[in-house]
Amino acid sequence: MNTNYRASPEDNLLSALFRNIEPVGLAQLKLSEHGIADIPQRTLQYTMKKLVSSGQVIQTGAGPSVRYQLAKQAALNPETIRLSDVSAEIIDLVSRPQANRTPVGYDHGFLNSYQPNETGYLTSQERLTLAGIGRPAMVSAEAGTYARQILGRLLIDLAWNSSRLEGSTYSLLDTQRLIEFGRFADGHTALEAQMILNHKDAIEFLVEGAAESSFNRTTILNLHALLANNLLADAAAVGRLRTIGVGIGGSVFMPLEIPQQIEAQFDAILSKASAITDPFEQAFFVMVHLPYLQPFDDVNKRVSRLAANIPLVRANLAPLSFTDVPQDLYTRAMLAIYELNRIEPLKELFIWAYKRSAARYVAVQQTIGEPDPFRLTYRNELREVIAMVITGLVGRQNVESAIVEATPATVAAHDRETFTQLVQSELLVINDGNFARYRVRPSQFKAWKDVWDR
Repeated sequence: MNTNYRASPEDNLLSALFRNIEPVGLAQLKLSEHGIADIPQRTLQYTMKKLVSSGQVIQTGAGPSVRYQLAKQAALNPETIRLSDVSAEIIDLVSRPQANRTPVGYDHGFLNSYQPNETGYLTSQERLTLAGIGRPAMVSAEAGTYARQILGRLLIDLAWNSSRLEGSTYSLLDTQRLIEFGRFADGHTALEAQMILNHKDAIEFLVEGAAESSFNRTTILNLHALLANNLLADAAAVGRLRTIGVGIGGSVFMPLEIPQQIEAQFDAILSKASAITDPFEQAFFVMVHLPYLQPFDDVNKRVSRLAANIPLVRANLAPLSFTDVPQDLYTRAMLAIYELNRIEPLKELFIWAYKRSAARYVAVQQTIGEPDPFRLTYRNELREVIAMVITGLVGRQNVESAIVEATPATVAAHDRETFTQLVQSELLVINDGNFARYRVRPSQFKAWKDVWDR
């Protein structure tokens, strides 16, 4: 770290505005920001005027009520995070020009010093608080029950927000249309659509396999394969640990390059994550250490964000969908992990984001009621048989016999009549807005609907 670096008035102002998020006046900045207090008033006014002229800062109001805000922040949800002084100082360090930041390599001690259930990144009070807001009002149920209840909303929220953090410009509505109807938005790249659809597949993989998903190679490698599908230059790198060196744009951090070391650290991360007993600590731990290792050629942060949901989904806690998380702040919080091994900014962002997500899904759950136990028991069989009816272009006149013939042996004998009736009732209410849950393509649904409606 270059200890001789001295921030300019412009740097100090930009950093102060970044921390305040909401529009703020110069007088308030001078009172609350130590880096601003010593700058002469005329210099402060002149510097702010330059920043406004350059478009980096937006000015609102006039006279005593004039306020300033970073242009990037103005487009964000105003109800957003305010960092602690410690985190703000860390963000300042990684916000300096790259030339003023000392290159660093992977520090094995960062992971080695972590002892599951002893050191802990989250305090006991923080874990209790998150558990209090994240546990839905529902009876004890098998792993993944809660996530399945809200799956339709979760698919859109998490796919959109996680893709947005990677630079996708799809809107929330465009994302919904893509996921539910397969409609590609005009003016966007194929890469963006692929990224979102990959998220959909990966989320379904985690939710449907909640009882078996854990921090093991099979789960994480397959998670990467789903998220990286059709996105990597080397198709063989999908679902495979990295064998080449990589760099991180905008960072002076240099990840490990030796494949044997990458593999050893990857296994160590999974072992420690598996040993952690608290689901929130598990979630945050993998958000820190998977990206820090960069175990894959690309798509590492995406894997960490979805992997963070593994313990939450298993424990029937509200998932973390990264709703309203500012992309710039998330990026800088990750830089703090890479370059300084400092977790404070990411931890504050994690806690804030989880509270936002939990509140969202409490509201969603209130609109859907309790699940039907019969549907819950035979959810996979229902999806399988209904998909068979659609892809097989079965018409109304033959549907009952087709259902009876296709009913899996896992449906108990005494439940088969009810099961047949339930499938038929489901077929009567399938429409353009809900067929995607049966994993059929829009073209398949349209072809079947033409037959069904004759």
